[in-house]
Amino acid sequence: MQVNALNFRRMLFWTHHSEIWIINPTVILMTFAKQKSPIGKKVIIMENSKIKGLTRRDFVIKTALGVGGITGASLLSIPEGMASTHKPFASMPERYLGDLKVSSIGFGCMNLAGIYKPATSQKEAVKVLQAAYDNGITFFDTAQSYGFGLSEKQVGEAVKPFRDKVVIATKFGWDIDFDTKTNKGFNSRPDFIKRATEGSLRRLGTDYIDLYYQHRIDPNVPIEDVAGAVQDLIKEGKVRHFGLSEVGVATIRRAHAVQTVSSVSNEYSVWTRDPEAEVIPFCEALGIGFSPWSPIGPGFLTGKIKPGTTLDPTDARVAFKFPRFTKEAIEANYPIVELLESVGKRHNAPPVHVALAWLLARKPFIVPIPGTSQIGHVRENVGAAGLKLTKADIADIETGFAKTGVQGARFAPEQLALGDEGSLLGTSSVGKNGKSPLPNK
Repeated sequence: MQVNALNFRRMLFWTHHSEIWIINPTVILMTFAKQKSPIGKKVIIMENSKIKGLTRRDFVIKTALGVGGITGASLLSIPEGMASTHKPFASMPERYLGDLKVSSIGFGCMNLAGIYKPATSQKEAVKVLQAAYDNGITFFDTAQSYGFGLSEKQVGEAVKPFRDKVVIATKFGWDIDFDTKTNKGFNSRPDFIKRATEGSLRRLGTDYIDLYYQHRIDPNVPIEDVAGAVQDLIKEGKVRHFGLSEVGVATIRRAHAVQTVSSVSNEYSVWTRDPEAEVIPFCEALGIGFSPWSPIGPGFLTGKIKPGTTLDPTDARVAFKFPRFTKEAIEANYPIVELLESVGKRHNAPPVHVALAWLLARKPFIVPIPGTSQIGHVRENVGAAGLKLTKADIADIETGFAKTGVQGARFAPEQLALGDEGSLLGTSSVGKNGKSPLPNK
């Protein structure tokens, strides 16, 4: 029997986050008898025994490290059906959003609540999220509005066994009726923020939120009042860090003057460059982290959506009329995927690895949060953290994208209108106040 990482991964079976590990001794003996390996002896000894103080994730990582020495590969971050030649790793490298330490790639939880397809069942969502943790992800990004609270419930149940080892980000700012599942529009009044926080804590099954974002700027509430409300929650111990989403420099500056902003989350990817002109340089100057959402371009940069692909009419990219997902735009923009594929071939890496590795190479404080509803895609996304693009790779991507450009805006006009001044390509908030009104004197 040939020994490799994928074979070994299939040999291991575990109970649901318990301390009891069940090992198939016959397969282990067959596999390691010829190896005469210390790890073979250790695994046999572990059969049906309790490993005190060792979590499922720690077991996987420790085993991966040992087996990596035998097989020449890592158990973690290897997508099914593809052996990657770039440097493997057993645990995720870490980065900082302000002073908040997180895995270098996070997990965007929106898709599990049903955006591009029907919502994932609670049981399956928990499996996917726990697989993300097992593969090194410690940063989970959700929101009150994702599935009208469903996403927060999924995250809360999934991370309960290891809550103190992960960072949960969630978002406020919408007036949501969770009973009727309707969104009534913006609401970032301080009293409403505090009430909404109690709902998030309850759904997440926790007594604190690591990172609390304002989801979108409320044009009726001064950002200073919003920052002050979050500051109160931080003093109460219910929130630990403050973040802003889809904002420009003026809003960041005003909020940061009241309460330290740890992270900004705007859309950013190879084919969406809006934050490059002002927001990212400003974050760098102030020591603020940047966590781009939609880092693989609503799935397009994976290469799985090809010319001729027909998306389901209920898919958000169709239902909300995303301009880049018309038949004509998909065909016109596919050369961007081919560009990523050409760079990926140098490293035996798929385009999604290149798209995420490109973001990681931009700045050390950038932490992308790709989302998925499939465990296989979790492993694929995580693998990008082991890909180090060369200067030539990055130069080729920049030159190629400058030639191809992109057809279509990233959203329909009504969605783009929700963004702040300076958060959209071609707009600026320098010398302005942003969309948020000034406080009353």
